[in-house]
Amino acid sequence: MIKNEKIKATEVALTGLNGEDLGIVSTREALALAKQHKVDLVCMSLMTSPPPCRLIGAGAAKQEAEQEKKKAGKSPDKRKVKEIRLNLQMEDHDRDVKQTQAERILKNGDSVKLVIQVKGGKEGTAGKEWAEQLCKSLAEFGSPATGIQVSGKQVAVQIDPRT
Repeated sequence: MIKNEKIKATEVALTGLNGEDLGIVSTREALALAKQHKVDLVCMSLMTSPPPCRLIGAGAAKQEAEQEKKKAGKSPDKRKVKEIRLNLQMEDHDRDVKQTQAERILKNGDSVKLVIQVKGGKEGTAGKEWAEQLCKSLAEFGSPATGIQVSGKQVAVQIDPRT
């Protein structure tokens, strides 16, 4: 956040204390207005010319910046991706347990990355078929975000929760 004398632009688009538009004024005039009202001149963005600036009370500027930081941290796209490792030689009971874990994770709103360990090309097709079966059985809880990826020693697919 750039404040007061640190603003290097010659002109600024100024907004008053109550949100009223004061138009484009020189930076000197804006600083004089800020000192007169005993507030800070705060630059909102450097991406436009002239940069938009506001007259804000000293404590309010910090508080506003902290609120924006908190909002940025709470974006809905911040879901976790939890990985579940599987093996083609697993027993049926173990497979069911892993599928139940995936269901629980998807219900909680997090994504699941299923990684099936394979040992070569022949097992790669079997791993892909199993990944397709898992995607179908987890369809009511989530949908695949990526295609099924078969690489050397593993088959992977990421499933995002339904919203």
